[in-house]
Amino acid sequence: MSTAPAYNEDKGGSAGPGEPEYGHDPASGGIFSSDYKRHDDLKEMLDTNKDSLKLEAMKRIVAMIARGKNASDLFPAVVKNVACKNIEVKKLVYVYLVRYAEEQQDLALLSISTFQRGLKDPNQLIRASALRVLSSIRVPIIVPIMMLAIKEAASDMSPYVRKTAAHAIPKLYSFSRSLDSDQKDQLIEVIEKLLADKTTLVAGSVVMAFEEVCPERIDLIHKNYRKLCNLLIDVEEWGQVVIISMLTRYARTQFLSPTQNESLLEENPEKAFYGSEEDEAKAPGSEETATAALPTRKPYVMDPDHRLLLRNTKPLLQSRSAAVVMAVAQLYFHLAPKAEVGVIAKALVRLLRSHSEVQYVVLQNVATMSIKRRGMFEPYLKSFYIRSTDPTQIKILKLEVLTNLANETNIPTVLREFQTYIRSMDKDFVAATIQAIGRCATNIGRVRDTCLNGLVQLLSNRDELVVAESVVVIKKLLQMQPAQHGEIIKHLAKLTDNIQVPMARASILWLIGEYCEHVPKIAPDVLRKMAKSFTAEEDIVKLQVINLAAKLYLTNSKQTKLLTQYVLSLAKYDQNYDIRDRARFTRQLIVPSEQGGALSRHAKKLFLAPKPAPVLESSFKDRDHFQLGSLSHLLNAKATGYQELPDWPEEAPDPSVRNVEVPEWTKCSNREKRKEKEKPFYSDSEGESGPTESADSDPESESESDSKSSSESGSGESSSESDNEDQDEDEEKGRSSESEQSEEEGEKSKMKKRKKVTKGQAEGSSSDEGSDSSSPSSESEMSSETEEEQAEPVSWRRKAPPSSKSAPAAKEVSLLDLEDFTPPSVQPVSPPMVVSTSLAADLEGLTLTDSPLVPSLLSPVSGVGRQELLHRVAGEGLAVDYTFSRQPFSGDPHMVSLHIHFSNSSETPIKGLRVGTPKLPAGISIQEFPEIESLAPGESATAIMGIDFCDSTQAANFQLCTQTRQFYVSIQPPVGELMAPVFMSENEFKKEQGKLTGMNEITEKLTLPDTSRSDHTVVQKVTATANLGRVPCGTSDEYRFAGRTLTSGSLVLLTLDARPTGPAQLTVNSEKMVIGTMLVKDVVQALTQ
Repeated sequence: MSTAPAYNEDKGGSAGPGEPEYGHDPASGGIFSSDYKRHDDLKEMLDTNKDSLKLEAMKRIVAMIARGKNASDLFPAVVKNVACKNIEVKKLVYVYLVRYAEEQQDLALLSISTFQRGLKDPNQLIRASALRVLSSIRVPIIVPIMMLAIKEAASDMSPYVRKTAAHAIPKLYSFSRSLDSDQKDQLIEVIEKLLADKTTLVAGSVVMAFEEVCPERIDLIHKNYRKLCNLLIDVEEWGQVVIISMLTRYARTQFLSPTQNESLLEENPEKAFYGSEEDEAKAPGSEETATAALPTRKPYVMDPDHRLLLRNTKPLLQSRSAAVVMAVAQLYFHLAPKAEVGVIAKALVRLLRSHSEVQYVVLQNVATMSIKRRGMFEPYLKSFYIRSTDPTQIKILKLEVLTNLANETNIPTVLREFQTYIRSMDKDFVAATIQAIGRCATNIGRVRDTCLNGLVQLLSNRDELVVAESVVVIKKLLQMQPAQHGEIIKHLAKLTDNIQVPMARASILWLIGEYCEHVPKIAPDVLRKMAKSFTAEEDIVKLQVINLAAKLYLTNSKQTKLLTQYVLSLAKYDQNYDIRDRARFTRQLIVPSEQGGALSRHAKKLFLAPKPAPVLESSFKDRDHFQLGSLSHLLNAKATGYQELPDWPEEAPDPSVRNVEVPEWTKCSNREKRKEKEKPFYSDSEGESGPTESADSDPESESESDSKSSSESGSGESSSESDNEDQDEDEEKGRSSESEQSEEEGEKSKMKKRKKVTKGQAEGSSSDEGSDSSSPSSESEMSSETEEEQAEPVSWRRKAPPSSKSAPAAKEVSLLDLEDFTPPSVQPVSPPMVVSTSLAADLEGLTLTDSPLVPSLLSPVSGVGRQELLHRVAGEGLAVDYTFSRQPFSGDPHMVSLHIHFSNSSETPIKGLRVGTPKLPAGISIQEFPEIESLAPGESATAIMGIDFCDSTQAANFQLCTQTRQFYVSIQPPVGELMAPVFMSENEFKKEQGKLTGMNEITEKLTLPDTSRSDHTVVQKVTATANLGRVPCGTSDEYRFAGRTLTSGSLVLLTLDARPTGPAQLTVNSEKMVIGTMLVKDVVQALTQ
């Protein structure tokens, strides 16, 4: 009793009565503290009326629990504070109760009434905490109470409480596995109710509960499938992983395999690497069945719901969470067409910059993918090079990937890397490298001799482990061409005196015995040496000595008969029973006797039978039968709770099960007014959205809800992520581009300066531009295969308008852009030239009927006036301007045609005008104009050049060269110049528009000034901003325009609903979400000037 105060004083002294003691921790009193008094101060603090003291006491108690100290004797004092009004105290009390409620069941049951009162508390945090604690009390007797609490919470107004209810369902199910069928059905009813919840907070939690309780009930997912796909982008990261995993299994049961008929889809550039072998390797006898089955499989079209899942998960490849990226990667690997799987490669390579634990999991999956999808990782070969700081397990996995990616093209580079790795101090890694060299030699016959010679050189290495591993690999390689490598076998035979590693010695002996006819003089001598040291050898070596003796006895019995009998006699009395059995078996087989004479006649066939060369395969070859990203795949063994990935169905299940009837009250008034005049946006295949999202009944509302993140802010995170992912597909096709974005201040200044352009200039320059909508286009004959998403480089910075000085642009590098680049320089531009008006633009204002529009032969004109490329002062007398001609470029229809105007204001002729070496971002290409030999003083000249901007507004930087000087110039196109007009009927327009809803639809409301209300003005301003063609429309207040991007041919559909009253609505539908967002901004700015 008297020692406790003294001990406390030594630790820092005690505070006054009723005050917390900060000088020491009662949990660390050690052996000198008295157990029955050590918590008295905490009990006193919990009994006070001061919330601050209670909070301090609870913090110290929770800290004790965290350090593993026993605080169960405080249960009565803590449980009294459940009714405390202080939220912080309550939270810590709940944490304590969750920990000790199962141990103190009687006392916990006494506090259940308090928790039930907490479920009715007006504060949502208290209701959720009470439910969480109640569901954590693992007492079977309160199951009915918990069931009732979960049912009530599932109907709570707060989504946070509903989320907690979803978390409580698997807790209740896990400790009450013996639930009767009625109770389980009640839980499933709650899950079904929560699955219909349309808040993102609940979605991930309820899907997790679904996976735990009833993963086989996919009928619960049908009606909620589209809603889950649309909500996925906004769910928290943990929920995204769970939902993606569930939807992967769902899709494998509801959709047809996109690879079942790959040859009938559009050409796949990587087919040589991972094309389908099933259709190509059909036996002749199966041709009739294949022909019979072809009509049913030929018209394969991806289900719109399948496409919806792929489209909505693609932006998540830019997620900051490695788990989400990995989940999307496995979804694409298991569900996407082969031509689209490559989009995940860049995202996975980005994850290799994470912690070693993340790298390990990612590399395990990449190693599996690279076996069947080698082509998509080949551009990133250097990303798998091994660093000296990598842990051994990471090195070995990277080595596995490098070996899988090796082909005849890159094998010299790979072998040079391997040559460096052999010098590493990590012996396990060196051994794995030697094995990798052997695999490369096996798979690529062209380098087999090179690898073999390199491995032979390693036999003189000082490190015994390196020599031993080399011997093992050489043995496997020699089996492929033994006759050509007799010298190597002799060299290996000489190493038996030096190599002590059992596996290496055994490999040498096997080689000598198998190919003893190539070394007839050396083999008996090796057997003599091994007979001397037989008793000291390892078991694996002894077995090979017996084999060698038997083979030499059969081929050279004169020299080796006595040696063989001596070895067999030694083996007969060996301690290992395997060796004794092998000796008896061999003796009876090779030495004729009265009983075994019949078998001995076949001894040569048994011992000297030709053996097939070993196939060196990857250890990851058969791992893809486990779902990628799962624990079972990581361990290569089925883990508890693992659910097999279902096989694709032979016939597609009924897609109508995912259709949901939309209540009449959800339809907006605007839709009702136009219901008889206009067909809905949705195509028949798209179906309708879920019952819980009333906005989904209207296409306009759907565009606002589905693409909120991209339409409300032009540089929003969601749209930039999704469009950066479109960039990945260009990486796969050899076209990649860097993404750039203007500073916010720069954008504002551009908007202000653009408004300064006079209306006279705009009107004067637009009448001729309007004729574009009637110009013919060969692209109008292209099929509308908009289901296949095209690649899209990302660029958020538009060309500065005429007479504006653009501010320096800030460079924003996408998470997936792996290479550095130099920001392009933007030159100041001159005011535009006024373009004369034409009658064609006036005719555009007329209201057209529903009949197809006949394109008239009108020459396209420039949408943007002449802009300055090089000022005469900077060019030392050479002035260069350029205009966008909007005419097809003769060299390449995918290029933007530009007219370059040269003028010499100096006093000397300028000679040798040409384009120098361009410094272009990946994916952008230039077709240079012919060299201008000489430009006399005062003369002007015009040249035509083409630039493929790869559907991006990033600048093309190149050099204008003369005989004496080089000038660095930059051309950056407005987004409207990246497309060509397309002519289609109203019905075709509506059909294509129905396919481009959701994230591909951007809607913006705007107020049209009175000066922009006339048909002529609207058409003139839209066609001046974008090179689009006018589409006929039966409604006088609605304008439609269509075009295709030059590089990828993606449709761009623009609709302007200019209502007489209220704000107008501008809608752009395009697969290129970045282009759509930028086009909306430009058109809104043009119409509101």
